[in-house]
Parts: sequence; structure tokens; C-alpha cells
Amino acid sequence: MICVASSDKAVVALIGLAVVIFLVYRIYLWLQSSPDSFLKDRVPINNDIAPHPSIEWLEAAGYEVIGGKLKIPLSFNVDGAPMYSRLFIDYVAAKEDGSYYLVILSRPRKELEFTGSALRDALLPYLLIYPDCSGVLYVNTVSSAIHVISFGRDDGESA
Repeated sequence: MICVASSDKAVVALIGLAVVIFLVYRIYLWLQSSPDSFLKDRVPINNDIAPHPSIEWLEAAGYEVIGGKLKIPLSFNVDGAPMYSRLFIDYVAAKEDGSYYLVILSRPRKELEFTGSALRDALLPYLLIYPDCSGVLYVNTVSSAIHVISFGRDDGESA
């Protein structure tokens, strides 16, 4: 039988503890990289989903509404004076392939024009705040049409 000194036991215990901590940390990182967690870390999800006919339209188009209205507070500092504003997201929707979209409902007094500059001005802030989303679903509540808008960069070669 081999006799192990108490200092050797302490070193082996410390090495074992370090290995256990490392394994727990790696499992934690692996769990955080799962698609559901990835989505929750990138876009806050409001579990309170207000009923609206657009939810049925989105579901019929193959989307699942996973989050309700979000208010994104913004603050600016202009020449030392604070200014505040907000952006609103009506819903967050996901597809079966793991992609997710920010949903914006049309407003009667603020209709979206489908021109490059109007889309840039209206939707670019959302896509810059949440660059990991697949795009914006603009739901026209009058015609019940769903427009899928994704962000891309012009390489300068198009006419």
C-alpha cells in the first residue's frame, strides 16, 4: 500500500477542483450558445404578447411570435444637453430554421414608404441595435400583407 503525504493530497485536491471548475465553466458556455439562449441574450423577450390579428397572419406565414412589445430607450447628448427618445418593436417572431425577426406593425399616421432612403431612415436603427436578427417583418395592418426586409450592404457595383 502506498502512503501519500498530506501535501500531496492537497495538490491533487486542488488539481481536481481546477478540473471540475473548468468543466462546469465549459458546460455553462456550451449551454449559453444554444439557439434559444443566443436569442435571449441578443434581443430581450417580453413574454406578455398582446393579442392582435397580425399574430394569426404571421403564424399563417410560418412564423411563431415569441415576444411582445418592446420599448428601446435611447439617450443622446447634444452639446452637453441630454435628449431622450424610444424605438418600439411590436413583436419578435421566429422561424423553424432558427432565424428571428423584429416585427413592426404599420401605423395609419406613419405609413412606411418602400424606397431605399425611407427604409434606411425607418429600419436601420433596429437592424443596427440587433445585428443578429434576420431582418424586420413589416406587417401592413390594412392589407394584412407581411413584408420581409433584411439588411444588406451595397458593394458599389450595382447600377
